[in-house]
Amino acid sequence: MDSKIKIDTKALVANISNLQLDEKIECLNFIREELHNISPFKNEPVDFVKWVKNNTVGANEYNPNSVAPPEMELLRHSIASDGYTQPIVTWQHSELVENEVIDGFHRHRVGKECKEIQERIHGYLPIVAVSEDREGKNDRVASTIRHNRARGKHKVEAMAEIVLDLKKRNWSDKKIAKELGMDQDEVLRLSQITGLLEAFKDSEFSEAWEAESYED
Repeated sequence: MDSKIKIDTKALVANISNLQLDEKIECLNFIREELHNISPFKNEPVDFVKWVKNNTVGANEYNPNSVAPPEMELLRHSIASDGYTQPIVTWQHSELVENEVIDGFHRHRVGKECKEIQERIHGYLPIVAVSEDREGKNDRVASTIRHNRARGKHKVEAMAEIVLDLKKRNWSDKKIAKELGMDQDEVLRLSQITGLLEAFKDSEFSEAWEAESYED
């Protein structure tokens, strides 16, 4: 490595170390972004992890993933013990919030709701931004589901609604299956569930109907 780069870097570190917290974080984010722009890995979102105020990060309107209380507590314990080992994946052009969560909704909740962790990370959260070519809503929905299917649990009704929405946006069953990591039979079943839900959404079922359906 060039010795001048080492000297300049140490001087820069010395200057930044004397800054107040928010200004220090702003400078570090700026430097990381500048380095990211010349990085051979600049097409990989994880190459630039940015720390932002937690009130600028919020949920999307379509996440079908749910985590049971014991799993949520385990996630809290993991972050408390091991720190944030994964950033929160976000989209930064949302009308809902400055940084809309694509993946990491529960990690974002822990950072906001757990006082101990919130204090430790000074009210900030680590985020990466999804690639610009994945910013269409259909692509963001697909990205959320791909991230989630490897872990957690999906609410069937929410997944079915997403499939229906993608079909209304002219996605074929084949494309939905490919983008969401499903087979076409699963897409068909979710489409059928949604059709049944829509057909009976205003109906009142009797106790006898409910009991019969559970026996099946």
